[in-house]
Amino acid sequence: MPSYDFDLFTIGAGSGGVAASRRAGSYGARVAICEESRTGGTCVIRGCVPKKLLVYGSSFADAFADAPGFGWERVRPRFDWAKLIRAKDAEIARLEGVYKNLLESSGVTRIEGRGRLVDRHTVEVAGRRYTAAHVLIATGAHPVVPAIPGIEAAITSNEALDLEALPRRIIIVGGGYIAVEFAGIFASLGSEVTLVIRGEELLNGFDDDVRATLALEMRGRGVEIRARTEIVRIEKGPGGITATTRLGEELGADIILYATGRRPNTRGIGLEEVGVRLTETGAVDVDEWSRTSVPNIWAVGDVTNRLNLTPVAIAEGRALVETLFNDNPMKPDHTNVPTAVFSQPPVGAVGLTERQARAAYGAIDVYRTRFKPMRNTLAGREERTMMKLIVDRATDRVLGCHMVGADAPEIIQGFAVALKCGATKRQFDQTIGIHPTAAEEFVTMREKVPEPAEAAD
Repeated sequence: MPSYDFDLFTIGAGSGGVAASRRAGSYGARVAICEESRTGGTCVIRGCVPKKLLVYGSSFADAFADAPGFGWERVRPRFDWAKLIRAKDAEIARLEGVYKNLLESSGVTRIEGRGRLVDRHTVEVAGRRYTAAHVLIATGAHPVVPAIPGIEAAITSNEALDLEALPRRIIIVGGGYIAVEFAGIFASLGSEVTLVIRGEELLNGFDDDVRATLALEMRGRGVEIRARTEIVRIEKGPGGITATTRLGEELGADIILYATGRRPNTRGIGLEEVGVRLTETGAVDVDEWSRTSVPNIWAVGDVTNRLNLTPVAIAEGRALVETLFNDNPMKPDHTNVPTAVFSQPPVGAVGLTERQARAAYGAIDVYRTRFKPMRNTLAGREERTMMKLIVDRATDRVLGCHMVGADAPEIIQGFAVALKCGATKRQFDQTIGIHPTAAEEFVTMREKVPEPAEAAD
């Protein structure tokens, strides 16, 4: 029986890698984890957490604007971008310390440096080699930008979190969740925001009503959305950035931010050299157990490009450890995973979109409501909330819940439990709502949306 330095060696100390390593250590496994950057990965250091803090900071603009409608005298607040960034940085540093302490308290050996596979059981970090029975790849992903002239003048979401000053004008390229979230942050803080997308609508993959509603409300908040537009050249001069579109139009700004996708971090760490198979997109190819083509090498999180969400990476890591070190074989469950977009207004969704449901089930019933939330009535704000339920007509089971509006992520989290339990529309109808709330609309919708013409023929 071979003798190894560790039972598990994890490359990458992001959410998935930390969760797996901690749990393995708590089960008595000898565990090491290496990280070339900061402990916490994309979510904690340069993703979900710092971005959400900026969302919170920018959301006070709404509170100040709405206050007079509720009897408060109008005030003239002054926003300090540098102060918000300092506070964000301090919180991220605190969380990084928490992550390090959690690893150490679980008996995990932390090693600083970039890990590279030498063979299927050996990892080299900073010139030193370590052996392990199992190796876990949890290296995440990074932003990618197109190869166009002048692209070096652009920034990505990484740099957007650390800008020295709030831009007066900003172009954001991309229509995914990162792009719309930053558009909301900068627009609420007073920047002139132009959102450039190649397609017709935002948020590819979300329900069509969600996509249309969010675009409508973002435009109502002053975000200029340029659909069917492609930037082919960027120039930086004394007056700022000039972006030229394929049709020859010139767009001006102080900063141009690209949020056009992310690529798994699989290059230069020895994966292919030891026989780990990659997909066409460069992701680690894994089976339903998170096992790679090399039996003792595993991968979780964004590096596998399955569902690129922090809680999913954590669930994948924990399932793997249950299988390997707790005699409790477990596969990660990727069905009915709720998701949120912290746009302004925010989006929450779980289950199938209407298009997906029609393709999979054929006959479905759709319930949808649009209304002005109570808070907006006295505030004089025209923004409306959209909620939508998708139901399998044959079984009455709810297949999807979708929402655009205040507190959507908080509300959808609860309904995700209902979908996981296989709740029916009748059970939704039998549930008494909490009044007055927006959430009660999900249990009071009774009128079906008429069938689309193409589905009725």
